Amino acid sequence: MTEATIERLRLFLIESPIKMARLQGVGNVKGTVKRVLIELTSSDGVIGWGEAAPWEVFTGTAEAAFSALDIYLRPILLGKSVRRIRALMAELDRALVGHAEAKVAIEMALLDIVGKASGLSVADLLGGRVRDTIPLSFSIADPDFAADLERMRKMVPEGNLIYKVKTGVKPHREDLDHLAAIRKEFGDKVDLRVDYNQALAPFGAIRILRDVEAFAPTFIEQPVPRKFLDVMAQLATALETPVLADESCFDRRDMMEVVRREAADAVSIKLMKAGGLFEAQAIMSIADTAGLPGYGGTLWEGGIGLAAGTQLIAATPGISLGCEFYMPHHVLTEDVLEERVRNHDGHVVVPDGPGLGIRVSEASVRTNARVLAEG
Repeated sequence: MTEATIERLRLFLIESPIKMARLQGVGNVKGTVKRVLIELTSSDGVIGWGEAAPWEVFTGTAEAAFSALDIYLRPILLGKSVRRIRALMAELDRALVGHAEAKVAIEMALLDIVGKASGLSVADLLGGRVRDTIPLSFSIADPDFAADLERMRKMVPEGNLIYKVKTGVKPHREDLDHLAAIRKEFGDKVDLRVDYNQALAPFGAIRILRDVEAFAPTFIEQPVPRKFLDVMAQLATALETPVLADESCFDRRDMMEVVRREAADAVSIKLMKAGGLFEAQAIMSIADTAGLPGYGGTLWEGGIGLAAGTQLIAATPGISLGCEFYMPHHVLTEDVLEERVRNHDGHVVVPDGPGLGIRVSEASVRTNARVLAEG
């Protein structure tokens, strides 16, 4: 039987308005976010979608991802088997260094095609589900803390109980006041976490973090810049609160170094860092061996990327600390899916249809596209 091949590739660079500004430590976001959508069509007519959602201060730019896909990776993709995904991903790595976001967009589109063609979900293709829902974490990152507190007043009664407070952007005293306000109003009912996004200098970080420990956070995420792994290790030893590595861990080599130095107690798994769902599972297997749980992190993905993230977490036991897949429901003014990935009782419900389990609105994609490349 002849194998189906990649027959057509379409790219869309889209810019999506957001409802609120976000203060993130290493870089702030306001007004809009950019991402690249990829549509692959197989020779037997099956369509798969993927999404690249870089952030210029974290992994790169959407324009660079678009160019990588259009100029460098397109010639390699066309005519290749849609089923030989690992071999194709290895070929892409040999042809172009970096650009993890572009590569993961390709991989999720291929998995979407294979899943649809076989009647299996991406989670099935990754080994099968261990969970059907994922606890949702919402980030407290609005410059107007009062607005975030009001959001919590609406979300907590609806079952949304995990909140990650972005710290280190405002003065330390203000961060402590915000944490105190949350604990005063909601008590131990909420699962409170903090994320510095590398904002602290190593000198003096321990004093600041010991103040934060008074509010019993579940974890403290990436307190210092990613290069200071020895400082991360010192903090992980000195603090009672677990330390979670994000920017310090992009790939398997990073994960091995975090484990070797005992630089963290948990790890954030992000598809845009890992460059692939298979790669994300490989990173998590190292973390599993060392007893480090995973957290489902995100950059600025919309519904396509987050559908892929839910399929990954559904099939990966060690990613057990929930996910921050709140963008389509709470931040984007419009997404490109016909129906958003469902949230229920503070959890993201993993789509159960074939492939990614989503339907993309062609009209919405074209309305939001700034640049279109077809071929």
